Amino acid sequence: MLIGQLALAAAAVFTGAAIYINIAEQPARLRLDDRSLLAEWQRAYKRGYAMQASLVVVGGIFGLVACFSDLDWRRLLGALVLLANWPYTIFVIMPTNRRLMDTSPEAATAETRRLVRQWGILHAGRSGLGLAATAIFLWAQQ
Repeated sequence: MLIGQLALAAAAVFTGAAIYINIAEQPARLRLDDRSLLAEWQRAYKRGYAMQASLVVVGGIFGLVACFSDLDWRRLLGALVLLANWPYTIFVIMPTNRRLMDTSPEAATAETRRLVRQWGILHAGRSGLGLAATAIFLWAQQ
């Protein structure tokens, strides 16, 4: 079913972006000085937020529509796991995001670096949720 494939595609693209952030972008930014590290994180966060949030919503909606179209509970599960990125981000990651966004690059310190490291660890949870949702949607294709 096409709508189920679209859910899978959205989850896979989200997962690829999330993993890229953890294995490429985050280690690269941690090589920068504190001021540049924060400035880069803030710019990347603004760009990534719109893209990743959209993919979660689109993939989740496609998964829900596919579930109700073919009554396959696996698509519902995939959609719920993918959509779990919203509450995870709001309740787990957002306090760190706010502290980092509220700090000007000129005021960055070693504490800022610690927060960016912590953010990377928390963001890995988003990668894990995306990977799980992708695997579930892939399972539902069989």
